[in-house]
Amino acid sequence: MNDKLNVTYITLGGYVEVGKYRYLYFLIMCALYVLIIFSNSIIVYLIWAHQNLHEPMYIFIAALSVNSILFSTNIYPKLLVDFLSEKQIISYQACLFQSFMFYSLACSDFLLLVAMAFDRYVSICKPLQYPTIMRKTTVNTLLLLAWFLPAVQIAVPPGVRADEKLCDFTLKGIFCNNSILKLHCGTSKAIYVYGLVVLLNLTVLPVLFILFTYTKIIIISYRSGRDVRKKVAETCLPHLLVLICFSCLMIYDVSIVRIEFVFPKSVRLIMTLQMVLYNPLFNPIIYGLKMKEISKHLKKLFRGVKLS
Repeated sequence: MNDKLNVTYITLGGYVEVGKYRYLYFLIMCALYVLIIFSNSIIVYLIWAHQNLHEPMYIFIAALSVNSILFSTNIYPKLLVDFLSEKQIISYQACLFQSFMFYSLACSDFLLLVAMAFDRYVSICKPLQYPTIMRKTTVNTLLLLAWFLPAVQIAVPPGVRADEKLCDFTLKGIFCNNSILKLHCGTSKAIYVYGLVVLLNLTVLPVLFILFTYTKIIIISYRSGRDVRKKVAETCLPHLLVLICFSCLMIYDVSIVRIEFVFPKSVRLIMTLQMVLYNPLFNPIIYGLKMKEISKHLKKLFRGVKLS
């Protein structure tokens, strides 16, 4: 539907009937958003404030937390507004932008996990070469590529689709993701193929690289002493947990449009919320508790808060 300014609006049709519980849902989601921002900001602060955490591994963890803050901010504010609104609508242009940010930041997560896996691989499998390989310029380059490559590749489809005609104005979701494809009157084969190439570049190949590096790490640690195996367990297990969780959720998101199966609204709502909840919320918990140095500074911080 169009208003006087000729702006196309889309109805977000993935909500269950909130009714009298809308304020309860709003408070729950608002609390989760605040918790995500607070917990990730704490991790970033600790790594920034302590010199012994200015190492590549911790810098990549801080980048992952920054990414989680941006990822959540792309989704939650609009979600909170929608819970208090009678009609959940968004302009088509804003929907394209939200979808772009969603996938760009999600793919950045994969590439940051690749950088972390590479760092662990060099640290454990080539310890003598670590200082020369993982220099400051290398770390900065990996960070730049992790955010730049997804943004450039994922910007193409929204740019092409900006002026495409819509045949449906009800999006089956609570925010804009690849479900927006079903609103168009037809899907270009070139865009479809391009999407598969981007999927391969930004998700499949990174996951394969991570699995390869961790396989090498496990083999090396198995042949080494107990200290090496302990180090591998402390630094690599959190990365694998994050990778498995995030990969499963992204597989669901990408495949749901391809599979012509109608989920009940409540099921679709729960599954979609997991995508914007698990990774941003569990990242700081996993790294804060499992990474020994971060955990140590975290305990000191809260001990100091209690004493004051």
